[in-house]
Amino acid sequence: MPLASLTASLTSLIGDHGLYAVFFLMLVDAVLPAASEVVMLYAGAVAAGAFAGQHVVFFGSRIDSHFWGFVAMSLAGVAGNTAGSVIGWWIGYFGGRPLIERRGRWLHLGPENLDRAERWFERWGDWAVFIGRVTPVVRSFVSIPAGLARMQLPRFTVLSALGCMPWCFGIAGAGWALGSRYERFHHDFRYVDITVVVLVVVAAVAWYVRRRRSSRLARRGSDPAR
Repeated sequence: MPLASLTASLTSLIGDHGLYAVFFLMLVDAVLPAASEVVMLYAGAVAAGAFAGQHVVFFGSRIDSHFWGFVAMSLAGVAGNTAGSVIGWWIGYFGGRPLIERRGRWLHLGPENLDRAERWFERWGDWAVFIGRVTPVVRSFVSIPAGLARMQLPRFTVLSALGCMPWCFGIAGAGWALGSRYERFHHDFRYVDITVVVLVVVAAVAWYVRRRRSSRLARRGSDPAR
């Protein structure tokens, strides 16, 4: 299954590169969905010593304490996610809406998603950043709209970091608690993988049909003969 293969790739990357992989993957997740749940869950399990030969290493020094390994993995996730958030803010702030409207599809930010993000900010104000960071899926689409909204960088950075903390520490904590039972959990979790793939395919088909229908209606509306 594609999702299972992706999960295996992510866990292998974290197992081989530890803190640095967690930092990088969470940085990417700030602007593009990168399975942060899997990243932090596996990071917590590595910190708990669930896998032989995999340890938390910081600049060549092994962290022997499982607790401090968990803290280090969680902080790597927070730091990476916050750094990625600033990059996303920068893209929105300096690129502006014209850039996002032209290139937004690369970041999964089409006009409809942009409008939805703007309504989110209108409803929650600056706190949309904190709330978005602890909301699945939405958390990857907060940074660029915050830049578009001209939100001040210091306040954005603080709210992003505060929102990342419960997400990273909470999910890594679940992985740490699972410990040696992680492999069994991951084996059972394959059914969820299959369900997610099916849902993604259904959503993609629905999006395509809706897009075709919208394009057809737009052409009819602009046809002077009608």
